[in-house]
Amino acid sequence: MSPKAAQAEANAVFKKTPISASLSGLWPRLIGVLLKRIPKFGFLLGYSFVVGEGDPGFAAATCASICSAPFINPVRLVEKQQRAFFKTTGKEKPIMEILRESAAKNFMPLFRGTIPLMGHSLASATLGLVGQPRLQKWVQKEIGASGAVSGSVTNLVASAVVSPIYVVVTNPLSRLEVIMQTNSIKGSKISFPAALAEMGSDMAKFGLAGVFRGQGIGIAKAIVSLTLFHEGRIFLTNKFKAHNASQVV
Repeated sequence: MSPKAAQAEANAVFKKTPISASLSGLWPRLIGVLLKRIPKFGFLLGYSFVVGEGDPGFAAATCASICSAPFINPVRLVEKQQRAFFKTTGKEKPIMEILRESAAKNFMPLFRGTIPLMGHSLASATLGLVGQPRLQKWVQKEIGASGAVSGSVTNLVASAVVSPIYVVVTNPLSRLEVIMQTNSIKGSKISFPAALAEMGSDMAKFGLAGVFRGQGIGIAKAIVSLTLFHEGRIFLTNKFKAHNASQVV
């Protein structure tokens, strides 16, 4: 399907039932945010602790991306199955039905798309968890030292710089995930080479637009998500530091 046709179809679904479309896959998304964070941060901080790093570096990000992918992938597949089902039927597919279909194949469908997810997670961890805080420190040093610019503003600036890079890097990987995870669980799986071939066919027909879809929305989402995530991280870090300082005194 051409990018314009896909966009028109998505807009038509949203205009028909905007609330249902917005809330489709909400529960696995909410649960998934928690489930995805635990293994990713567990491996990220665990690696840093074992090797004696202060702040997590790129090696820790690589370890977290590879090791956490098998835990994260089932959640992402359920989300995409629900969205694909809603797109064709206008109804949300129950999570238990997805799990029952997967159980019939020994739950192996839940791990479709794990390879591109590893790359996606690596880009996310490298740029979002490691790169953004370092960039924020640099921005704080360069333009925030006078105190005229708050930490929240430097956080937003750093997120705005990192997000376009993140979207450009991850969009092809996200496209591969969509190809591999949205086909029917009851049917045969789409292998990673087959997904690459399909993406190559899209590029041959539609150019770079066949791969880089939804860039604008992706960048806006990344800026908001990354900024709010680090605001929460900084807030909790400061609270823990204040608590520990009070205990020492």
